[in-house]
Amino acid sequence: MSTLHLTIDADSTTAPFEQVRTQIAAAVAAGELTAGTKLPTVRRLAADLGLAANTVARAYRELEADAVIATHGRRGTFVRSEIVDEPAAHSSAADTARASAADYVHTARRLGLNSQEAVRLVENTWNEG
Repeated sequence: MSTLHLTIDADSTTAPFEQVRTQIAAAVAAGELTAGTKLPTVRRLAADLGLAANTVARAYRELEADAVIATHGRRGTFVRSEIVDEPAAHSSAADTARASAADYVHTARRLGLNSQEAVRLVENTWNEG
């Protein structure tokens, strides 16, 4: 998983929310933050940077409007992934991944796993490879 390293220049004429927005967008464009990377919560990032939560929230809102990140409710905010965030997008890879995910969910439910257990199994398997 990629790590987010941001700095805020208090002496800059650029507003803090814009510094956050441009640094995250640049990290995504450079491939330093890859599709699916979970971003810190607004409150966590605000505390880490010494900013107001509303400042980070504005940066996140603008990044979401620019389709750089996507918020998935209580699951969190992630760098956008065409396969996950755009279900209407069709490619053979996306279709195959969706079909495999649907099969896995069906099997996990049949075995009585909850979503957290199923996700943990995927994460454990991913990290082993």
